[in-house]
Amino acid sequence: MTEAILLVGGKGTRLRPLTVHTPKPMVRAAGVPFLTHQLARARAAGVEHIVLATSYLAEVFEPYFGDGSALGLHLEYVTEEEPLGTGGAIRNVASRLHSGPDEPVLIFNGDILTGLDIPALVDTHRSTGADVSLHLTKVTDPRAYGLVPTDDTGRVLAFLEKPQTPEEIVTDQINAGAYVFRRSVIDTIPAGRPVSVERETFPQLLAAGAHLQGMVDSTYWLDLGTPAAFVRGSADLVLGKAPSPAVPGRCGDRLILPTARIAPDAKVTGGTVVGEGAFVAEGARVFGSTILPGAVIEPGAVVTDSLIGTRARIGERSVLTGTVVGDGAVVGPDNELLDGARVWCDALIPAGAVRFSSDQ
Repeated sequence: MTEAILLVGGKGTRLRPLTVHTPKPMVRAAGVPFLTHQLARARAAGVEHIVLATSYLAEVFEPYFGDGSALGLHLEYVTEEEPLGTGGAIRNVASRLHSGPDEPVLIFNGDILTGLDIPALVDTHRSTGADVSLHLTKVTDPRAYGLVPTDDTGRVLAFLEKPQTPEEIVTDQINAGAYVFRRSVIDTIPAGRPVSVERETFPQLLAAGAHLQGMVDSTYWLDLGTPAAFVRGSADLVLGKAPSPAVPGRCGDRLILPTARIAPDAKVTGGTVVGEGAFVAEGARVFGSTILPGAVIEPGAVVTDSLIGTRARIGERSVLTGTVVGDGAVVGPDNELLDGARVWCDALIPAGAVRFSSDQ
């Protein structure tokens, strides 16, 4: 048995207003809380025991997932009273682990959608005798990430935080946010204070001569930290581009959940998911978007690459592109909201109040 820690304590500030009432891992992607996809993939890889390190809106997780038996898992929950960072969160839940000192413990970040071959990462860890093994992926522009150069055997040479000049970009390999720790290494992380594994734990282990192994897996990988990325990730799950055994239906051009209603002449495509009780009215067009439960898309509205919150309403003929509309918000008729627009929960935008082009 391999057990795991799932880090789900972040506030998800970059995703607001989606995370005003809902912790980031519980925001729905492809019809279910995003965390469901991570738990299901871990279970499919043979993981049986997972400890969730919670903090922000911690009270939401256990009522939904319970003891995990519905997913074939044993789940436990540990809540941080004060945010402890990635390393501090890992150390804070260590007492709930059952593994022996030399056994592997998987660690996942709660905002990464990935097709990582989990058994291959564990096998790499065991076969190389590493203290910590890291999932690495290659990106075209690594400036927003921490670089992880390795030698020709995959052994990690350094951790370079967010390079800015061409000279600093020595590799296109980045830390992809999934790790295997030797159980005893977790106990070396300082307890009771904030610790970053990226900036403190890993560099200190490397300086002390520990064996850190990188495994490059360049299958699907997406950081869901921004609204645009979250919407894209949900669409990719529906389309089958991102793998998950937890998608509640067959992969295809759209996912319509039970009790959702779509008018006969409405067009819903591009990996769109329409949640329970939602309604897409006649003549509306929805592409690559997430329509959460109870939301209404009125006649003639056009919604593209957007996320429409629970019980929100999009008025007739309004055009939304790359927009997030919070829970309960109302966008009146004949508005035009473009890339990056965020409408807060319960806000009301009157008819024709916001446009980026002429109303003619």
